[in-house]
Amino acid sequence: MSRPLNSTPPPGDRTPPPILDVEQHNQEIHENQRHWDRKPELRAIYAEFYQQIAQYLPPASAGTVLECGSGIGNLKSALPHAVTSDLFPNPWLDRQENIYTLSDGNDSLAGVVLFDVFHHLRYPGLGLTELHRVLQPGGCAVIMEPAAGLLGRIFLGLFHHEPLALGAPIAWQPSTDFDPTNVDYYAAQGNAWRIFHPRNPERPKLNGWSAPKVHYLPAVPWIMTGGFRGPTLNRGPLRYLWRAIDSILSLAPRLFASRMIVVLEKSS
Repeated sequence: MSRPLNSTPPPGDRTPPPILDVEQHNQEIHENQRHWDRKPELRAIYAEFYQQIAQYLPPASAGTVLECGSGIGNLKSALPHAVTSDLFPNPWLDRQENIYTLSDGNDSLAGVVLFDVFHHLRYPGLGLTELHRVLQPGGCAVIMEPAAGLLGRIFLGLFHHEPLALGAPIAWQPSTDFDPTNVDYYAAQGNAWRIFHPRNPERPKLNGWSAPKVHYLPAVPWIMTGGFRGPTLNRGPLRYLWRAIDSILSLAPRLFASRMIVVLEKSS
């Protein structure tokens, strides 16, 4: 069972992620760009992820779709009309945005995408409040995140540089004196698993949203690319082996999940 939000983790659980300078995010973005350029296998898997995200979003005619925390900005390969943004004004992005204080007006966006961003929000409740503000009634937020199923716990828990932090407390909202322009580096890969897991009795109430739709993916081919930093084991004939294994594990996707897609619709 997941630990309650804001609770004290018992001995032996992972400690809260350390406080680091937010510039660490930008350094990782540029490092990821270098790995991206040399890993065609990773690019191919991400193209599939982008297509999966796109199917949950409204058509371009419905209005603007904003991606928050775009990083190296590749969502446009599947959603050319999307507006890309990040905390940092990198030249390949459309604009600079802070997810806690978006520049868009109330009820102005048709959709919002967060790809591997939610687990970097130290205050996820505040982030969701801001997404709710800018979305049109009936608009949706599509959140793709690491999942802590069996494969996620093994491969992400043991081999990824960011902690799962499944036992660490989650601060849903900041204190009243919080300055949203003064953010730090934060990473807890297991937060989406804990917050959106349907069997977590401590899941916070998502006021103003329809019940979240959660789709779990074993994502074996993605794991075998090694991500941005690890060795690639998804080449040649091995590609077909990993896809076959992924198809079998997809019969019980939540059990084996290493990835998850959460779709939140703003109540109309």
